[in-house]
Amino acid sequence: MIAVTDTHALIWAATGKSRRLGRSARRYFALAEKSASNVAIYVPTISIVEISEAVERNRISLKLPFARWIESLFAAGPYLAADLTSEVVAAAHSLRAIPERRDRLIAATALVLGCDLITRDPEIARVMRTRLKVVWD
Repeated sequence: MIAVTDTHALIWAATGKSRRLGRSARRYFALAEKSASNVAIYVPTISIVEISEAVERNRISLKLPFARWIESLFAAGPYLAADLTSEVVAAAHSLRAIPERRDRLIAATALVLGCDLITRDPEIARVMRTRLKVVWD
């Protein structure tokens, strides 16, 4: 099982606030954290940008300096970097029904990779439910 996470889900999972996740999303992250599991989670580049901005504005607090946090996120375990590619940008172009550009890029990442999408965002879910599996509740 492989999924793409949106930014809020990643923040809640990575900062110990997993009770804010939906039941299925929480289960996905928990399975991914088990070393013997075959579950992985892609983290879109735009999500890393959003987390950087949230840290900079003191909206979230990480246990490590930001650069070290990124390093530790991808060092071991289930998280994989999902680069912002021209293919993702082209796929996002067709997702104008999702109002926010960042959200379009996250959704497009899941489309391009052919993965489930972990999100609570109703705008993303409404548009994407017919195209891929949305994981939350």
